[in-house]
Amino acid sequence: MREETACGLIILLLDAGLCLWLWVSLMLLECPSCGGLGGVWAFGACKWIILSFFASMLTNKKPTAVLRRFVVLLCLFSPVFESGRILMAPPSAPYIVPSSDLGMLLLGPVASLLVCVIWEKGLCGDGKTGKEKVDTRQLLMRVLKYFRADTLYLIAAFSSLILGVYCDTYIPLYQGKVIDMLKGPVLLSSFGYTIGQLTLFSLGSALFSGLRGGMFKISLARLNKRLQHLLFHTLLQQDVHFFDENNPGRLSSRLYSDVDRMGRTVALNANAMVRSTVKTVLMLNVLVQLSWELTVLTCIEMPLLAMMQKKYITLSKELKEQIQECQAQNQDLAVQTFSKIQTVRSFKAEKDELRRYNGAVEQMSAVKYRSRVYSSAFTLIRRLVSLGIKVLMLVQARSLISSGHLSIGGFVSFLLYQKPMSYNLKEIMYSYGETVSTVGVIAKVFSYLDRTPKWKKAGDLAPENLEGRVVFQNVSFTYPSASQEKPALKSVSLELKPGKMTALVGPSGSGKTSCVNLLKRLYEPEEGEILLDGKPLHHYDHKYLHKKVTSVAQNPVLFSGSLKYNIEYGLEDCSLERVKEAAKKANADKFISDLGDEYDTDIGECGGRLAGGERQAIAIIRALVRDPQVIILDEATSKLDVEVQHTVLQEVLSCGRTVLVVAHQLKTVEKADHIIYMEKGEVVEEGTHEELMAKRGRYHRLKEELFSQDQ
Repeated sequence: MREETACGLIILLLDAGLCLWLWVSLMLLECPSCGGLGGVWAFGACKWIILSFFASMLTNKKPTAVLRRFVVLLCLFSPVFESGRILMAPPSAPYIVPSSDLGMLLLGPVASLLVCVIWEKGLCGDGKTGKEKVDTRQLLMRVLKYFRADTLYLIAAFSSLILGVYCDTYIPLYQGKVIDMLKGPVLLSSFGYTIGQLTLFSLGSALFSGLRGGMFKISLARLNKRLQHLLFHTLLQQDVHFFDENNPGRLSSRLYSDVDRMGRTVALNANAMVRSTVKTVLMLNVLVQLSWELTVLTCIEMPLLAMMQKKYITLSKELKEQIQECQAQNQDLAVQTFSKIQTVRSFKAEKDELRRYNGAVEQMSAVKYRSRVYSSAFTLIRRLVSLGIKVLMLVQARSLISSGHLSIGGFVSFLLYQKPMSYNLKEIMYSYGETVSTVGVIAKVFSYLDRTPKWKKAGDLAPENLEGRVVFQNVSFTYPSASQEKPALKSVSLELKPGKMTALVGPSGSGKTSCVNLLKRLYEPEEGEILLDGKPLHHYDHKYLHKKVTSVAQNPVLFSGSLKYNIEYGLEDCSLERVKEAAKKANADKFISDLGDEYDTDIGECGGRLAGGERQAIAIIRALVRDPQVIILDEATSKLDVEVQHTVLQEVLSCGRTVLVVAHQLKTVEKADHIIYMEKGEVVEEGTHEELMAKRGRYHRLKEELFSQDQ
């Protein structure tokens, strides 16, 4: 990098020396117009050859791309500038070149250096690799594909945009013409015609701008609706491990705020960028016609602001990502605290939760403070640059008006264009910065949309008659978040027979819950298979499997809404009579009839208006209404009365159902037809209660610890 910079400075000094030599030679020969414009291009070509030769010598190899671009810029800047000046304002006198002003002659190398530094370090020097730039472009193009359904709306929006910009561009021009007409006698018809044109363009600008804004907002709303539906559907298809790794607060933030930002990146930023770009081109055309000298001064502000904006974008992008992460973390912390308020209140942990939340808020405030400091510094520097350019412009305008090359009305029109011109450039850079800073958000949303669930695709097997025989064949399993050295299950083999109640017992961490999770197909076994009537679980239709294999947990999960909604959750066309029949089987119809609205009673957030035993009863009804063939009871009757427990067990054992009980009560285990004792993810002992007690093994030695509630 240092070698490249040194070579660039040497080449710049060499170019300046060549320009100085040319000026001295022509002055001594008294031939200032020698060669004319063709001579300028010929001298540029000669410089190209000389500077390229020296660049190769300095680097001892082929010059780098940056040096080659710098050489081209040094050689072509002056010829292109002089050609453009002649085309925009053809000279009345014979063309004289080079200028007798030595400062103007050296303007080419200095301007070339400034443009090169801004381009290489400001606009392109963002530290991105080629792959990252391609990925960014691909992401934005992919977002555009989601707008295909809104093609007609977008055509109307961009048509209104172009018409509105066209009308808006010529308003200051006619305002200047009206001012020139006011200084002396003018024809009434000409003045009225000019006023009419000004009014027409003003009305057109207002009308088409309103249509453009409305069409873009409609397109954005439709896009957000489609993306939120698609993302929510994709998230629902993910495996349980995905939700273990991504907490609900952050997923909710991605679903709403990130999708909204993703749509705005293309819809609103594209609107702003296209509008400002078209407007800038039209305004530049008018400004050059008014005064090319003032236009050059105005355009000097563009690369300077672009370089500063590029540096600001790099800093702002990282800060915005940090703020987004802090917001998701704070939302997740608040949701977690509010949803577990009973636990917080029970342990009197309000101060601890408040301290955690305040710490998170302070962290986000610190990041926002840094963002505000950078924003303020950028605004200050940007305004100082704009102020300096305006001072130079006023000095130049005074000279042009004195010489008669510019009228007062024309200068007023130029000033009226200048502020919108600067605003357009700022809007282009701001929209570009917003688009770049949102690339991370877009990539995250697409990573969710592209994620393939890490489980086997469900089949379509749905037999009318299901026996309910469950067999674990050498099943090994390790939770994705756990170490491979600590498997939850190690080559577990067991069988659940139809019409029989099997009890899983063992100390905490023995693998009971893992067996239940695998049977419910929340996870996939790493080795071995789980067979239902001789077929692997993933061969069955997903909805059919979870209708025939149901579970009731000790602390069942209920949703806000009515009793009936929670009981028939996930079912289609479930009649009230069917719900009442299941409630009678669970011996729960009595307490439901005592409620004010019976099955339409609102049970509150997570069933908070019901007692623990009532929540268990609702969960049992929810299982029975599906008429399952395999039912899992994870201490599901611990909070029920003894009479109700007996009724429930009799009901679930009827009709030849396969029952798996994860129990911690001795009375429940004693009633089991088969007991499987597990420890450290392995089946240690199995048999009836009497058989296991007679063996005097681990089941016998640890029964008091396992069933302490009954001692």
